[in-house]
Amino acid sequence: MTLTEQRPAAGVADHLRTVTVKVRRFDPEIDPEPHWQSFDVPVEKGDRLLDALHHVKWYQDGSLSFRRSCAHGVCGSDAMRINGVNRLACKVLVKDLGDEILVEPIKGLPVLKDLIVDMEPFFEAFRAVKPFLITDGREPTRERLQSAEDRARFDDTTKCIMCAACTTSCPVYWTNDSYFGPQAIVAAHRFIFDSRDDGADERLEILNDKEGVWRCRTTFNCTDACPRGIQVTKAIQEVKRALIFRRG
Repeated sequence: MTLTEQRPAAGVADHLRTVTVKVRRFDPEIDPEPHWQSFDVPVEKGDRLLDALHHVKWYQDGSLSFRRSCAHGVCGSDAMRINGVNRLACKVLVKDLGDEILVEPIKGLPVLKDLIVDMEPFFEAFRAVKPFLITDGREPTRERLQSAEDRARFDDTTKCIMCAACTTSCPVYWTNDSYFGPQAIVAAHRFIFDSRDDGADERLEILNDKEGVWRCRTTFNCTDACPRGIQVTKAIQEVKRALIFRRG
């Protein structure tokens, strides 16, 4: 298929340019070690990196493997390291990345193939902090009401889409696979400060573990990496203070 067949012709050709997308590839069935492979990709001004990766997969090398779903920054499935920084491929404009773009899998999780990592350790940490409403006593006869002020207390951490960008940007997580990681702490924060929840003390004890919240070194990598703009480092510090003052 020619380039003109791949792209609309009218008024578009003048806006095309070519970038080099350099992907760190690894297929455990055939590769002894990861290696880099470069692709020259035609892109338009408004293309995002996900568009460029789609071009590679659809027209150049169908074996390239990566996760993606909604393509609108909601599902979080296409988190990857882009020029050394964790980002969602569907949200990053190619025009902001230069003429050579380095693409790698997120760090700290086992690579299954190319840009796809095993998310199970990440989900295991998430499940460990009991990310659900815990209540005592009998079931209520009506909806559990909450004031706008009480809801605002934990609003920021409800925005998490579980992309793992924050956790896999953390240097502590890269070297210590027992550390819960930023996302699990964010998930716990969302319920610890929920006025309807009765499980705060239980979660705080879980995070008081030596591999819990005290492992954070406040590098702000997690906050910088979050595609939803969550103040991750702030949330972690609030959990630390809650441990000191017991919910505070």
